[in-house]
Amino acid sequence: MMSQPRPGNIGRAPGAASSDAAPGPRGTAIRYALAVLAAILFAGFCALGTWQVKRLQWKLDLIERVEQRVHAPATDAPGPAAWASITHQSDEYRHVRLSGIYLPIFNTLVQATTELGSGYWLITPLRLADGSTVLVNRGFVAKRTSIAASTPPGTVTIDGLLRMTEPRGGFLRENNPATQQWYSRDVAAIAASHELANTAPYFVDAAKGLESAADAPVGGLTVIRFANSHLVYALTWFALALMVAGISWWIVREDRKRRRAPAQQEQG
Repeated sequence: MMSQPRPGNIGRAPGAASSDAAPGPRGTAIRYALAVLAAILFAGFCALGTWQVKRLQWKLDLIERVEQRVHAPATDAPGPAAWASITHQSDEYRHVRLSGIYLPIFNTLVQATTELGSGYWLITPLRLADGSTVLVNRGFVAKRTSIAASTPPGTVTIDGLLRMTEPRGGFLRENNPATQQWYSRDVAAIAASHELANTAPYFVDAAKGLESAADAPVGGLTVIRFANSHLVYALTWFALALMVAGISWWIVREDRKRRRAPAQQEQG
């Protein structure tokens, strides 16, 4: 008596492989490759998220240190012996005080945009008692003609914030010492253009109200702002890691369903 073919095998040639059969070596290799790729992506996104968390903590610590420096009592500005050890991390925005005589013959205007509008920073060298020179950003002036603003005579005492040099010029604009076109407060270049020797590698932003003349520059406009998007970046990287994990779980679940389907049909 001839056996009747099972419904699931109708229309198939004897020995033909089912399209729903378990995948062969090639299919297994692809699954392993995808699993490895998912693991690498998940680990990489988690590592990037963890790095951004560490950067966030570093940035918060930096902001706290700067706030402490700005509001701390003024100390003497670093002299020549300390110039080599001055860094952004340890000295930027220190509240300092220094005394000397202005050299207005070497006034320099640097283009600036402030809360008062567009204009210039008025940079004047201050000659100290030890013979060294510190560039002082006396404040904001609106017009180039304001470079003739009256300069306090004799010895003056400057109270302000220590700032690091800005050697890269402005956005898409380079400083031109030959024509005295300045877009950033590049201490070394400004000093060299006026042949000023023994000049500090930093400049000082003068505090507000140090000069009382009607045409005096407006000081105290230092903007202390730090970009801090590390939390957003961290959440983004961790979200991508979760997406990779979720997609991987979904693919594994669907693959298992597909491989179980033929067995369930056989049992049915």
